[in-house]
Amino acid sequence: MARAAGGAAVLTVIAALLGLARDQAIARLFGASHASDAFLIAWTVPEMAATLLIEDGMALLLVPAFSLALTQRTAGGHATDPVRALVADTFPRLFASLACAGGLLVWGAPWAVGVLAPGLDDPRLAVDCTRLTAVTVLTFGITGYFSAALRAHSRFLAPAGVYIAYNVGIIGMTLALHSVWGVRAAAAGVAVGSLLMVLTLLPTFLRLVPGPGGKPAARERGPALFGATVLAPVVLFVVSRQSQVLVERFFASSLPDGAISHLNYAQKVAQLPMVLSMMICTVTFPVVARAMAAGDREGARRRVERDLALAGAVVLLGTATVLGCAPLIVEVLFQRGAFDAADTTATAGVMRVYALGLLGHTLVGALCRPFFSAGRPTWYPLGAMCCGLLVTTAAALLLTGPFGVDGIAAANAVGISTAAVLMLVGLGSRAVAVRPGAVALSLARPAAAAAVAAAAGALATRLVPGPVQGLAAGCLVVPTAFLLTGFLLRAPEAVHLLALIRQRFSHGR
Repeated sequence: MARAAGGAAVLTVIAALLGLARDQAIARLFGASHASDAFLIAWTVPEMAATLLIEDGMALLLVPAFSLALTQRTAGGHATDPVRALVADTFPRLFASLACAGGLLVWGAPWAVGVLAPGLDDPRLAVDCTRLTAVTVLTFGITGYFSAALRAHSRFLAPAGVYIAYNVGIIGMTLALHSVWGVRAAAAGVAVGSLLMVLTLLPTFLRLVPGPGGKPAARERGPALFGATVLAPVVLFVVSRQSQVLVERFFASSLPDGAISHLNYAQKVAQLPMVLSMMICTVTFPVVARAMAAGDREGARRRVERDLALAGAVVLLGTATVLGCAPLIVEVLFQRGAFDAADTTATAGVMRVYALGLLGHTLVGALCRPFFSAGRPTWYPLGAMCCGLLVTTAAALLLTGPFGVDGIAAANAVGISTAAVLMLVGLGSRAVAVRPGAVALSLARPAAAAAVAAAAGALATRLVPGPVQGLAAGCLVVPTAFLLTGFLLRAPEAVHLLALIRQRFSHGR
């Protein structure tokens, strides 16, 4: 698992760097303007589709199903291969349903834009971009299906590499065609990149999943994955989680041009630590699912508590970096071309507010997996997310007027943190008997270390002249202060990491 997580993390970092290059290209060419806002409204479709069809929804449904089919294949005694039976029973229906949904989105793009951003003065550009990105409803669904199958086979590298192909497609189309198509080139790049994702996974999927050969036999049906009682809790949970972004863009559409762009740039950079921390839970999800299926409740509890502590420590270190270095991060990454100093100031302020909710986002992503590993439908995660969404909406209503985009980001942080607390408290009685008090204690010490590290990083960036030099100093000071403070507070993750560093150093000598 450590090797798999490490390899997947490397590819995730490469994809994240390409994602930054993608955002830099869009910022340089279109700045924070009506054009960039129109693209980002259209990008809501692939963002929602990625969460629902690649990361959370499809994985929560299919990783346990493919794991069960692989177990049945090993046991033998089936007329047909259980994995092939599962694919034959589920993939054609999924393909047809998503193709129809994508076609409906192309037809109804004006209505969709009107719902997502009713405050736009001229929605035509956003409608064009939405029609181009609608293909991701199908391509992301295929990508998610292939990814879930590969992860169940303990193949994590190819699924982690799909976002490299995705970002290459967006960057290539944007740079090649922006002078002809404007921001529509970026939307076309989303469509091309999503096709490259499918092609990245297809060869490995075909090698692992048997073809139609073999002796003829009566067809065995796979599990009823797409029945309402199984599908609805997962889909509605994922939609409610992603609706945090919908709320943000709904309120930001009534603010001056560029508000949606400031929110997007800030969010994309601030959430990088969360993406890295979630790799831990992605790799261990099949382990938790198998433990739950085998009735090993204690093993599942220990695994989940370790995952929460480690993922929380990673994201808190990232939070400290964002809080301490946000202005220089934005300046170094984006301040060029059409993206000016005023955009840097606005984006950095939003980024710092967003960072306050990163732990909540990570906990929600980590906690939903054991909920849906229990082997039976559960509606509790949806209830928790709906409560968090109500808090986000109410807070946005109160804060957008006086604080603008900062108020919207604060509403996001408060809402997702509310959902995380509710899910943590409810997990023990419904799925895995984690101890909320123990989890809170394991997170309190790295949270204190993050506060100290953020202050130290902010001081370092002010003392060192030059944006690049100051950012380098901050990025060096923050993890050093985090680890040392965590060691003094006896945070287990910091203690273990420092011990490992000392061990490696002594062996090197």
